[in-house]
Amino acid sequence: QGRVAGGNGSLLAEGAYALRQWGRPGCQAGERMSVDRSLVRLILVIAWLNGVHTLDHMIRGDFHWPLDGQSVGFVLVVAAIYLVIGMGIRLSNRGVVGPLFWAIIGGGGLAFGWLSHFSPFTDQPLHVIYGSYHNATGGALAVLCLMLLMGVVLTATLYSIYLWHHQRHITVSRPVSR
Repeated sequence: QGRVAGGNGSLLAEGAYALRQWGRPGCQAGERMSVDRSLVRLILVIAWLNGVHTLDHMIRGDFHWPLDGQSVGFVLVVAAIYLVIGMGIRLSNRGVVGPLFWAIIGGGGLAFGWLSHFSPFTDQPLHVIYGSYHNATGGALAVLCLMLLMGVVLTATLYSIYLWHHQRHITVSRPVSR
């Protein structure tokens, strides 16, 4: 087990490496925490759904070429999301971050999604997304993708909180061996 990361450093390679790791929720002193396979799967589904939602934004004209102020902001947000996901998976594989990190990131993602599409302050609520398409199928798929994305982020966040709580319980209740 001389391998620290999942290969070439790509998100898919790191995710595949994490999925191959199968461990228990707690660890002895000096051991590295294993990455939970179900959590990694949820994170990879979030990355995929976010890509589809980004495509929806592009279809609806939120990305302009040549780049203008609005497009630069859009590109920076998308890049930041994938940077956090990629670095989080890499750091999870190395045992640097755990479920609490993902719970905090998930909470931030839920807040960002709510502010972007569900709050009274947004300029892109669901009816605008739906109405941006010339047919009902396209609009319904775009809204469905957003709803699935938010649902999976919520599920991953709650699961991360569960893992963190369980990890803390095991760590606190396990006697330290000398």
